[in-house]
Amino acid sequence: MLKLTLPETPNHYAPAINHARCVRVVALSGGYSRDEANDRLSKNTGMIASFSRALTEGLSAQQSDDEFNSAIAETIDSIYAASVAG
Repeated sequence: MLKLTLPETPNHYAPAINHARCVRVVALSGGYSRDEANDRLSKNTGMIASFSRALTEGLSAQQSDDEFNSAIAETIDSIYAASVAG
């Protein structure tokens, strides 16, 4: 398994992703906003997200439980969609 920064060129890691001995290539959000990281991820076939900073973007201790739950659900859905889009 390889954990790599999102590439500048879409599908740059395709040889590794398609290698018989590679189980998974996961993408770090690389300091990009969640929208930018999702956009870049969606252009990389076979790569899935391993986002931490992008996952917590927009979350706050001041949010109510409902606000937090709604925000995290929307975030997870958007990251998942980017992971399966490629």
